[in-house]
Amino acid sequence: MHHIDRNVSWDELWQAFEVLTFQGKIGYVGASNFAGWHLVKAQAAAKARHFLGLVSEQHKYSLLCRLPELEVLPAAQDLGIGVIPWSPLDGGMLSGHALNPPAGSRAAKQSKEKVERLRPKLEAFSALCRELGESEANVALAWTLAHPAVTAPIIGPRTLEQFQDTLRVLEIKLDEPTMARLNEIFPGPGGAAPEAYAW
Repeated sequence: MHHIDRNVSWDELWQAFEVLTFQGKIGYVGASNFAGWHLVKAQAAAKARHFLGLVSEQHKYSLLCRLPELEVLPAAQDLGIGVIPWSPLDGGMLSGHALNPPAGSRAAKQSKEKVERLRPKLEAFSALCRELGESEANVALAWTLAHPAVTAPIIGPRTLEQFQDTLRVLEIKLDEPTMARLNEIFPGPGGAAPEAYAW
């Protein structure tokens, strides 16, 4: 389910997915772009029907988009739903090419205004990655994978070489001082709700 459907009840949705599962047309049901409370509501309705419910949630999550840490990631983790982040490099902003994009690349087409607004963060990030001896893209992906709710980020290599380079991410372990520096460069919301803002 790519987005929540506010016009259809969960009983109707789960009935349709039960039929599709019974017919062998699908094996599992996943969601995308759901709020934390949508995940909870979906799973409660599925449980009432003795149906498995959601097994995954695709969600935008990166060093530049950390709001899911408030509700979505804690809800998914508690419910046993795997999170599959989309745009973990924020459309190329965290790829290492945003500051000096190769001509004709996706990064070259990015909004110059966005790059300029993020320039201090991107420069600090690049400096940290040089210290680590790792590419910006791989550090950004390793950071995403470090969250216990995350199953695997969605990547988009265009070449075999890019794919093979990305496999390095599986070997990168970011220590606490590095995670602390990344949090300084790209501050998150302060943890899960409501502790992040009320306690």
